[in-house]
Amino acid sequence: MSRTSDTSGPNGTEESVPAGSLAHRVPDLGALELLLAVARLGSLGAAAREVGITQPAASSRIRSMERQLGVALVDRSPRGSRLTDAGALVTDWARRVVEAAEAFDAGAQALRDRRDSRLRVAASMTIAEYLLPGWLLALRAQRPDTAVSLLAGNSTAVAERLLADEADLGFVEGLTVPGGLDSVVVAHDQLIVVTAPGHAWARRRKPLPAEELASTPLVLREKGSGTRQVLDAALGGLARPLIELSSTTAVKASAVAGAGPAVLSELSVREELSTRRLVSVPVDRVSLRRDLRAVWRTGHRPAGPARDLLSLTRG
Repeated sequence: MSRTSDTSGPNGTEESVPAGSLAHRVPDLGALELLLAVARLGSLGAAAREVGITQPAASSRIRSMERQLGVALVDRSPRGSRLTDAGALVTDWARRVVEAAEAFDAGAQALRDRRDSRLRVAASMTIAEYLLPGWLLALRAQRPDTAVSLLAGNSTAVAERLLADEADLGFVEGLTVPGGLDSVVVAHDQLIVVTAPGHAWARRRKPLPAEELASTPLVLREKGSGTRQVLDAALGGLARPLIELSSTTAVKASAVAGAGPAVLSELSVREELSTRRLVSVPVDRVSLRRDLRAVWRTGHRPAGPARDLLSLTRG
């Protein structure tokens, strides 16, 4: 059976630690800092005030340290507190330990500063083109010193980047969240069918049957894109693509040029609809609404600039 012993905690309370551990044999940093303050100020009361505890708590901490080490450290008298010979020697050792702890703390802070000075974002194409710029502009106002890198791709590529630890935060448009990732909905989007004004669908007076949309070759995004996933699921399958392209901009340009009908985010075609370069085609009895999600590796909740960006998307 392992033994335990009580040592003084940071507030002067007793804490149990394994008897064979280094923590059992070596005073904690708070006690060592108190001893250094006593040596410098020559007064237990003044040392207590400097470290932010009461004088009784300081006395208790010194006594606990003396019991732990098995030697007297401080002689107390009405004229003040003076280190014993053993206390002077322990104080020299304590100074080295505290200096090492300060170096440790400075190194840890440097790691935090390095983390907080960069942000790697991976986003699917629609979000990267039409929503992320505004979010990043707001983030820059909060964190002007943070360097942001953006990796744009389809939803599958975003998940791969996150799982490979090549991104701190991602944004996707698909129906499901891949394993190993946590998510939260940050916005909603509507997919719409669009054609050039000269296409026969642009002159329809009734909504397009879902069956006709499913059986018609379309200008589509590549497999793995969130748009393609949502459309395929809503229609229960798609005809072979008329053209398959890897970006929303390319699909939109093809539709404007009259290559054929396309299904795109409403966010991406507002200007083309307002100028009549594209026409929206209503579809009967099918919902093409989708959630836009922020995603991150499970167990790695966004921190620093990633947390701030996430809060801006939900504002």
